[in-house]
Amino acid sequence: MALRRIKLVVAYDGTNYCGWQVQPNGVSVQAMLQKHIEALTGEKIMLTGASRTDSGVHALGQVAVFDTSRPWPAERFVPALNQRLPKDIVIQSAEEVAADFHPRYQKTLKTYEYRILNRRVPLPNQRLNSYFVPQPLDLEAMSKAAEEIIGTHDFHNFCSVKTKVTNTVRTITNLTLTREEDMICLRITGDGFLYNMVRIIVGGLLKVGFHKKTAADIRKSLETSERYVVGPTAPPQGLTLINIEYLE
Repeated sequence: MALRRIKLVVAYDGTNYCGWQVQPNGVSVQAMLQKHIEALTGEKIMLTGASRTDSGVHALGQVAVFDTSRPWPAERFVPALNQRLPKDIVIQSAEEVAADFHPRYQKTLKTYEYRILNRRVPLPNQRLNSYFVPQPLDLEAMSKAAEEIIGTHDFHNFCSVKTKVTNTVRTITNLTLTREEDMICLRITGDGFLYNMVRIIVGGLLKVGFHKKTAADIRKSLETSERYVVGPTAPPQGLTLINIEYLE
């Protein structure tokens, strides 16, 4: 029987996982999903994800595909898998796509959100999905500095030294910071993100919010060919992959 390609949209709380990708040192979201899909279909499958989120990072709109010979309607995979999966992984939707559809090698816009809990003392119910920052933050200064990041730039100073790609140019189409009571939300959309890129951007903007760096430092980090990192890498628990929009 011919193979069919099924596209899943997956949400997960990354707290208990070593990231999306299969790792030798812990349980990954990919491995957990793959195990339950194989148990459901009775087939050996290879699950391919769109974004390799790090340990502790969450997702609402991760995209993954697998091939199956089962003739079931694609939408049946949603309740069938959700009954089997742990409560911190949920299939949002499933659909059949073309056999050559690949979740990574197509033009996309990805949107991430980073949440900063900015108050004097932490809140226990926010500890797993936000970064607690007790010091006052200048949101106006952070927003002004964030404007420097929008556009097409070489982000080699906004990625981990472990990054293996040779092309570090990316385009950021939107970046906003909003505050609702004690929660600051940074939302960023772009055509791609380097390893730790969003978390390093957050770290740099936090330095601006503390008045330890300025918008000019952000601009210098984007323009210089030297290694000039404005801030530290913010911790993973504040980061969520919100959505992946396929443009073709």
